[in-house]
Amino acid sequence: MYSKEQASNLKQAFWTAFGQYMALQPTADGTKVNWVNYKTGIKHLYFRMNADQHTAKIAIEIAHPDPGIQELVFEQFKAYQNILVGSLGEEWDWSLHSKDAYGKTISSISKEIDQVNIFKQEDWPKLITFFKPRIMALDEFWSDAKYGFDLFS
Repeated sequence: MYSKEQASNLKQAFWTAFGQYMALQPTADGTKVNWVNYKTGIKHLYFRMNADQHTAKIAIEIAHPDPGIQELVFEQFKAYQNILVGSLGEEWDWSLHSKDAYGKTISSISKEIDQVNIFKQEDWPKLITFFKPRIMALDEFWSDAKYGFDLFS
């Protein structure tokens, strides 16, 4: 078992390594981006990557405090679902109005894998192999679709 500080340090080391690995990778628009802290340009809309001792997850997270607006953004993604799946090359899980780890109501479109552990460096290649193509596919999708979400900014 790891102390909170050890766990925090290992997570930070992974995300730093991932960020360095991805640093030279341009976006679909040919610009540089902080892949670990991807900015969508839309308030309350995030592309999140997370990993712990059991799973890894990448998600489009809609965290608008107004559930009605949150649902409108979710429905806008539904309208773009075929394009999103085309970019991702796979189906993701869609969840309207669920609770996050802090009890906050969010909606998300996500993909998760099990049996990976961010605290084991030998699992880091699996995590990178999971995250890299998916965050890049989200970027490719967002490059084309973001203008359809401007009304929410």
